[in-house]
Amino acid sequence: MGCGAFFACKGGVNVLTEVDLRHLRRCVELAEEALEAGDEPFGSVLVGADGTVLAEDRNRIAATGDPTQHPEFALARWAATNMSADERAAATVYTSGEHCPMCAAAHGWVGIGRIVYASSSEQLTAWRRELGAPAPPVQPLPVQEIVPGVVVEGPAPELAEQVRDLHRRLHHK
Repeated sequence: MGCGAFFACKGGVNVLTEVDLRHLRRCVELAEEALEAGDEPFGSVLVGADGTVLAEDRNRIAATGDPTQHPEFALARWAATNMSADERAAATVYTSGEHCPMCAAAHGWVGIGRIVYASSSEQLTAWRRELGAPAPPVQPLPVQEIVPGVVVEGPAPELAEQVRDLHRRLHHK
């Protein structure tokens, strides 16, 4: 999708809007809450077509012992239960980190229209490597490789250092 309803354009290139950045900042706050609760720092927000925040969550793996308790997956389940197919297609999931393959697949199956992330899987992989953190158990792949055709925007350079710092804190406790 090009410049238009969802995106602001600068020189023909899609850029994140102030509204996008506001929601992404909330995702980073949720990621910090997750970290403070002893979990990996990821947070997500589901926003309806009218801009209303419908649901939000953060990683809950440590508290539950369930490695599938990612916020993106929880929001996909929430959307499937509480929204019509048309409402889901017009919604956006904002997240502190690009979806893992599990969350991207859930997003695709539920049919949420747009993903906007603060940091990419590529960035996270590089940060983990430089921090000496172990590789994740699942290959990090771009969302479009899992869900072709989904509208994806990110990363947000304005938030990169803040997100990187959360991961640094996680791996250097």
